[in-house]
Order: sequence, then C-alpha cells, then structure tokens
Amino acid sequence: MRTFNKKGDQGETSLLYGGRVPKSSPRPQAYGVVDEAMSALGLARALATKPRVKEMALQVEKELSTLCAELATDGDHYAQLKAHDWIITEEMVNRLESWIDELEARTEMPKEFVLPGATVASGALDLARSIIRRAERQTVVLWRRKMIHNQHTLSYLNRAADLVFTMARYEESGH
Repeated sequence: MRTFNKKGDQGETSLLYGGRVPKSSPRPQAYGVVDEAMSALGLARALATKPRVKEMALQVEKELSTLCAELATDGDHYAQLKAHDWIITEEMVNRLESWIDELEARTEMPKEFVLPGATVASGALDLARSIIRRAERQTVVLWRRKMIHNQHTLSYLNRAADLVFTMARYEESGH
C-alpha cells in the first residue's frame, strides 16, 4: 500500500465506511485533533519514567484510536462501527476514573494552577492533556450539531484529560 493516493489533493477526505467531506468540516477537524493528541501522548509515553504512566498512556492511545474511528464514521454507518466494537463505552470512562483515583492516592495534587514543564515527561503529558482538551471542544461541535450520538465520547475525552493531568503530577512526584 502506498503512503499517498492523491485523493485528498482537492481538500476532501474519506470517512470510514464511505463518503467524502471537506477536510475543513467539523468531523475531520475533530478526529484530526484526536490524532494529534494520540501523537503527543505517544511522545509523552516515550519520555515517561514510571512504568504505570507508560502503561496507562498506551491504553489511552489505543482508546483514542477507537474514538477517532467513531468520529470518522457518519451516523448512517454507526451499526457497522458498533459491530466491530469500535466505540467508546461507559466501561472505558469508568476505567479512567479508577486510574485517576489510583494516582491521586499516590500523589499530592496541587492546590493551585500548575506551570507545565517540571520534568520533560510531565511537560509532554501536559502538552498531550491540552491537545485532548482541544479535541474535546471540537467533539462538542459534532455533538451539538447531532453529528455524533454517543455521549461517552465527550465523557471519555473529559476524563482522559483529567487522567493525563494526574499522570503528569504523578510523573513529577517522588513515588
């Protein structure tokens, strides 16, 4: 398979399961930012010093890939997506919450705003978190326009950003 196919040279992109839309439309804007978040989180994982942070980051990366698939699918094809289990679930959101609780129990959380960059790894995690927040804002646009129907996508992004913030603080800690 070639890396390029020239189909996007006119400013359109393909959706999962068919259809083409302008690259500037809300759907590719949203999944594009999720893709950025995955890349930033991958870099943060590579820089992390704590095995638990690496493990959590990898799982979130995989689930953000699932979220990308969900955002890249027109509502008419949602059943196909669901048949492949490529959807964000309540269980995924719950797992993020339990991981936040786990790390908060091991870390003294700040009581004021944090300036990113105490360590290279925590700075990379904070960058990933801010990109996840942008993905969340872009996904809200799809939700409000009724272009997506799974409330768990919004909850997942919200919790993922909270988790990555907590991972950054844990990465900075002496534990």
